[in-house]
Amino acid sequence: MEMTFLFAEEIKTPTKHDLEDNLEKFSVGHTWIQNKESAEQIAESIKSLSNFSIIDVSKRATKRNAPAPFITSTMQAEASRVLRFRARQTMQIAQKLYEGIELGEEGLVGLITYMRTDSTRLSDEIVTDARTFIKDSFGEKYLPQGPVSYDKKKGTNVQDAHEAIRPTSMKFTPEFVRPFLDDYMFKLYSLIWKRFVACQMNPMITDTTIVEIAADKYLFKAYGQIIQFDGFTILYSESFENDEQKEEDRAEARNSSLPKSIAKNDNLKLADLITKQHFTKPPPRYTESSLIKELESKGIGRPSTFSLIVSTVVDRGYVNQVDRKLIPTSLGKKVNTTLVDNFPDIIDVGFTVKMEGELDQIAQNENEYLSVLNDFYIPFSNSLKRVEDSIEKVLCEKCSSEMVIKYGRFGRFMACTNYPECKNIKSLKELNNESTEPEYTGDTCELCGARTVYRQGKFGKFIGCEKYPDCTFIKSITLGIACPKCATGEVSERVSKKRRTFFGCTKYPDCDFVSWTRPNLTPCPNGDSNYMAEKYSKTKGKYLECPVCKENIEIDAPAEYEE
Repeated sequence: MEMTFLFAEEIKTPTKHDLEDNLEKFSVGHTWIQNKESAEQIAESIKSLSNFSIIDVSKRATKRNAPAPFITSTMQAEASRVLRFRARQTMQIAQKLYEGIELGEEGLVGLITYMRTDSTRLSDEIVTDARTFIKDSFGEKYLPQGPVSYDKKKGTNVQDAHEAIRPTSMKFTPEFVRPFLDDYMFKLYSLIWKRFVACQMNPMITDTTIVEIAADKYLFKAYGQIIQFDGFTILYSESFENDEQKEEDRAEARNSSLPKSIAKNDNLKLADLITKQHFTKPPPRYTESSLIKELESKGIGRPSTFSLIVSTVVDRGYVNQVDRKLIPTSLGKKVNTTLVDNFPDIIDVGFTVKMEGELDQIAQNENEYLSVLNDFYIPFSNSLKRVEDSIEKVLCEKCSSEMVIKYGRFGRFMACTNYPECKNIKSLKELNNESTEPEYTGDTCELCGARTVYRQGKFGKFIGCEKYPDCTFIKSITLGIACPKCATGEVSERVSKKRRTFFGCTKYPDCDFVSWTRPNLTPCPNGDSNYMAEKYSKTKGKYLECPVCKENIEIDAPAEYEE
């Protein structure tokens, strides 16, 4: 018997903590491959072996239950992952679906239940209708023996005034309402509909086969997985954060075409041995969906405030969205440092959760609101006064009013608070503990001949004249590559109004080329595009992908390519 791929059991690199505090325990169950030379020696040792034998074949059936119907947080998170909607955008669309849509002869109809809820409760009537729909549309094998209830999963902080988010009637299928909805409303409504119907369907059942192969002192594992019954996934498949990445990682240890006749004590032949280097990576950056999930798990906020919290950090420029990840800006880091240093008790997660609990107590007449407010406001007021007194104010040299930092078309600047009586402004020479010496580009201004400097504006980094505001010359910073569409402009990195990084042509609006990933002028090997997009995954490292046919080309990349 011959198997094309053999996968070694995962060998984890020890962390500094492991080495210092528990090296002996770590060494019992792990092999530490310290360098490339050691890895190559092991690979050569394995290649020299001829006796590969199956020592165990285990099979197990696994059930995967349908997810609960949507509550506010899960709807926002799923819409972010699947539909790429921002949390605030999701709530705005859901509000329209809730308030009602004109459905021709049906008139004005509210298509979903109230969208601000953290309860998974469902009415008996709608569950009965859903079960009838499932039986008629998919057959009895997809219908559980009885209704599926999710009430038992409620936490102590759940408010049960409203049901889960669901369609108001099984009559209004996505196909029925499609002619009356725009694309955004249809996508969200379809997601809500499918999630609700799926929650009342039978689980998916998979058969997993695990094969253990031994050769001398080495142990290998191969995995095979077959779906025996698709269950609720015939209608709905729940997404997860970094789904694409997880699938790539799983693929390294899975062979879905394992021979059915494989048995214990079978001998195998080594056809190929692949060695790959993996790097320890820090926790991934938050996305809008994972941040909402974190807020919910920590008990911060309410369903009605999740989208506002996420939108605030984005809209105020505390973070930028790069490939859907929330990357802190210099302003965000400065604000965070100031809050941590001066208001550690107030920004503590425990304080926020306690405050939420006290607000609930007020609503239930178990606490006095004046007492709660005094407990918060008096310490906060003292801390705020202490911070204000410690800040050295910048005064206007014309009217002696206080100067404050503002954002303008050409970046940050200082302006007098006595505006419009006093219109004094001046360029900002020192911010966020940066050097007072600007970062010069080495070029001269095309308008006045002065030196040009790098500046940071609300839409990203750009080049400006050192004599601003007397001279308003600005210039985009490009990647040094020609625009793949018009070939006359160059590609520059920009930040959208929603704080997402993208790449566009400097000839805009004459050229409308836009890409959410960094373009590379390598042509697609299939001829489908004159450029490819630079991407990164844990298994492939840095690679290029055609935006049309999705063909991949792997290229070398340092471990630190992705934060």
